[in-house]
Amino acid sequence: MASKRTNVLVYSGECNGSTIESVRHCTWTLRRLLSPNYAVVPVDGNAIVKEPWTASCALLVMPGGADLAYCRTLDGEGNRRISQYVNLGGNFIGFCAGGYYGCSKCEFEVGHKGMEVIGDRELGFFPGICRGLAFPGFVYHSEAGARATELKVNKDALSAGGAVPDTFRSYYNGGGVFVDAEKFKDRGVEILASYTDDLHVDSGDGKAAVVYRKIGEGNIILTGPHPEFAAANLSKGEDVPEYVKKVIEPLAEDDKQRVDFLKACLTKLGLKVNQEPQAVPSLSRLHLSSSKASDVSELVSSWNDIITLEDGEEHIKGENDTFHLEKPSQWSMSSLAKAVTSVLPGSGDESKTDQESANVDRILDYDKVVKRLVAHEADLPSTKETPYWNHHSFFANLEHYNRIYKNPDAEFGKYLLYGEVVTSTNTILEKNPKLLKHLPNGFAASATTQIAGRGRGSNVWVSPPGALIYSLVLRHSVALSATAPVVFIQYVAAMATVHAVHTYEPGNTAYSKLPVKLKWPNDIYALDPSSPAFPSPSSNPETRPSPTAKDYVKIGGVLVNSSFQGSEYTIVPGIGVNLANAAPTTSLNALARSMGLPPFAPEKLLARTLSVFESLYSRFCREGWAGGPGGDTLEALYYAAWLHAGQVVTLEAEGGVRARVKGITRDWGMLMAEELGWEDRPTGKVWELMSDSNSFDFMKGLVRRKT
Repeated sequence: MASKRTNVLVYSGECNGSTIESVRHCTWTLRRLLSPNYAVVPVDGNAIVKEPWTASCALLVMPGGADLAYCRTLDGEGNRRISQYVNLGGNFIGFCAGGYYGCSKCEFEVGHKGMEVIGDRELGFFPGICRGLAFPGFVYHSEAGARATELKVNKDALSAGGAVPDTFRSYYNGGGVFVDAEKFKDRGVEILASYTDDLHVDSGDGKAAVVYRKIGEGNIILTGPHPEFAAANLSKGEDVPEYVKKVIEPLAEDDKQRVDFLKACLTKLGLKVNQEPQAVPSLSRLHLSSSKASDVSELVSSWNDIITLEDGEEHIKGENDTFHLEKPSQWSMSSLAKAVTSVLPGSGDESKTDQESANVDRILDYDKVVKRLVAHEADLPSTKETPYWNHHSFFANLEHYNRIYKNPDAEFGKYLLYGEVVTSTNTILEKNPKLLKHLPNGFAASATTQIAGRGRGSNVWVSPPGALIYSLVLRHSVALSATAPVVFIQYVAAMATVHAVHTYEPGNTAYSKLPVKLKWPNDIYALDPSSPAFPSPSSNPETRPSPTAKDYVKIGGVLVNSSFQGSEYTIVPGIGVNLANAAPTTSLNALARSMGLPPFAPEKLLARTLSVFESLYSRFCREGWAGGPGGDTLEALYYAAWLHAGQVVTLEAEGGVRARVKGITRDWGMLMAEELGWEDRPTGKVWELMSDSNSFDFMKGLVRRKT
């Protein structure tokens, strides 16, 4: 019900052993097959050891790389947590180096000086040896040993719906064979695919290339080859004679069979798989607008010292991104028609370069793609230019809400930078300080889809189509530090989202009953509509159980980045909330539908959120966190919306001490938890915990200290 596992975590980090290419291939393929039902995101060794990732993880993936480096990072506590996760119902895939790592013993290039790796492995998911090289010629950081190896599929073990190939060719570079896999049938091992070619090492009984085993309540798949590698994403292999002919072309011919095999494997793990792979949408144009067109002209004019001319074209070369400033008059009607359909999954895009067009549906370095920015200095973008966003509706609603707040000089949302498909609104602003320096207070960036969203720790935010995503530029005076500390801005941003939902239509109290709450420090949760505790109009209040924290699911999050220069902080809060996308958890519209309310319009909700945010932020600057008349404070408003009132948690780092959550401190916004003794009576000792040095799994009632 509410305890949905929605994250697919791909182990990453060169210092942790994985290679950049392996992580990129793995992430790209899994996103195509599992999005939007799962968030496929990279995670480093530090998060595996210290973060509360297990409860929300549907699949942990160890990609290609270096098995010994995996051991150095994860032996001990990391492997203990991985084993416990799998035994309690989690899924694990080890590709190539991850395959070696998941066995009881690794034997790699035995007798080969400088290459030999022999040793026991802690996980031991496969009870025998993974021995390599299955085929000779492997050289680290090279394609010298790469080949398209044929695999024979055990269709009987992969009969859970969909097409399953008899054979297919898979990319191979340095993997092993699972020795005597046939002999481990009585221990639950199933061979999913076998090598058909002669092997370089003794494989014992069988030539197992891909194996499956049930471990406790969970499942594991280990591979020697790389079925996650797509031919479209392979390099040319200039150092290898006939690489294209002998490797890339055979793999391209068998790409459908490769994908079908992977889909069958993921289905065997119990995952919800897309039968038609979802292509990553191309980046769209960015549209800069304001309700008063002359304001856009003035803003662009203020960028003169950061605009460069190349062949008569204007560019802003930021630290992370390059922006090409276009004029609306440059567009032809044919390119405009193309733009309308380009943002649909699997389609092209009018903003693609020639190089991108030749590489449709393959891995791209999106930071290197030039972002095309159109400044609308004459009129607002039409719905033909932005078919998923109505700028007229947004600015009209923003003006309406600001009138309600009697704030004619409102700044939040005065300028809007909108893109249908972007990398990340936070990245566009925060990672380009040269541009950020020239953006006014309240400048907002929004998108319909993010393909590289950012989040805190392993709680990475997913933003498929249907999410409401925006980032904001805030200039916060250092003089306010004593009365309005920067740390509380994340709480103000989260409160603004919840309050905007509850006051979506001023005067209509029905929206105020939507069960949307705050989870400390920066997440937005909603009561799962499928929960018996959900207050739908058809449910009986007398028999309906009271909701607990476990009945709530994440629908949004806040990520705040800040920098300091001179007399002010530059704050970039990034907020995302599931508006219409039911996957991977639930959405605001699902809540509204269950309560018999009309759906939220994204333009109207963003306008409402920005007006509320500005009102709350202005009040925060005037009164501080706990100031204000009587008990009517921002602190009280925050507590009225959070999930943790009176919640009892276990402080693992303090020897399993039980404590009751009391609130957050008024100076640094730390979590306060009062220690409980015999019969849960307070001992008088209060713990103060920081979000950056502790990890929280409130749904399990656990708080761990990071080391």
